[in-house]
Amino acid sequence: MYNQIDLNKRKTVFLIGSFLIFIIILGWIFSRALNNPLIVPLAVIISILMSLGSYWYSDRVALAISGAKEVAHNDNPELYHIVENLCITAGLPVPKIYLIQDAAPNAFATGRDPEHSVVAVTTGLLERLNRTELEGVISHELSHIGNYDIRLMTIVVVLVGLVALMSDFFIRFTWFGGRGRDREEGGGQLQIILFIVGFVLALISPLAATLIQLAISRKREFLADANGALLTRYPEGLASALEKISSDSHLLRRANKATAHLYIENPLKERKGLFNGLFNTHPPVEERITKLRAMI
Repeated sequence: MYNQIDLNKRKTVFLIGSFLIFIIILGWIFSRALNNPLIVPLAVIISILMSLGSYWYSDRVALAISGAKEVAHNDNPELYHIVENLCITAGLPVPKIYLIQDAAPNAFATGRDPEHSVVAVTTGLLERLNRTELEGVISHELSHIGNYDIRLMTIVVVLVGLVALMSDFFIRFTWFGGRGRDREEGGGQLQIILFIVGFVLALISPLAATLIQLAISRKREFLADANGALLTRYPEGLASALEKISSDSHLLRRANKATAHLYIENPLKERKGLFNGLFNTHPPVEERITKLRAMI
């Protein structure tokens, strides 16, 4: 169990590092190709300003999209006690609890830190799972909160947005003749090569950035599974819950691409296959279950 946690942490650090290096190289090529060193800091400033709002209000947006409503202790004492007991074990403040009126069993956590966090579950989850399975799901979501996964993914979203913004700026700048004066001045061959490379990267880099984002999201799911199993000391509870959730035929009515990565299991039905798996927000549920049962 500890090996699984350590492995996923190291892989995530590697992916984040690769992401940062990718952005630095991309920014350098764009700057040299357009002969304008102000491109990178300008793109960073705009991207940060656009992302600050989503950082502070992302939880409200996610809850509004999912149609979740806050529930009081008296509305569902059993659910509250499960969350409270696991929070005591994990050393976390008790998050706000929201309920989604939907027959599809699923759950997600959101919030920028443990002090401003939310756990939302569907009515279908409460109806389908027994207590140990529900504890497994809640422990998984609390692990996302305790590991600051929401903050991590917010940072990654900023980086993805920065790549998209830089690429769009590069294409628009060249389209409107940003290279005209440089060509008239007779730029060198290296400048021309960098321009061609920059244009190609501007076309493919948003896709590459999105793939890195999804890869990090999948690694965080493995880590939350391992941490959740460690919290309950019963990996089978979460493994059994994942089996029931993935085999359920109900579709989440408010499933949305913007919030799909938050859920314990993607509410959007993902396609099978090696290539299609690159665009999935979650690792294959069969692999998650196998890893959990290997911890027993």
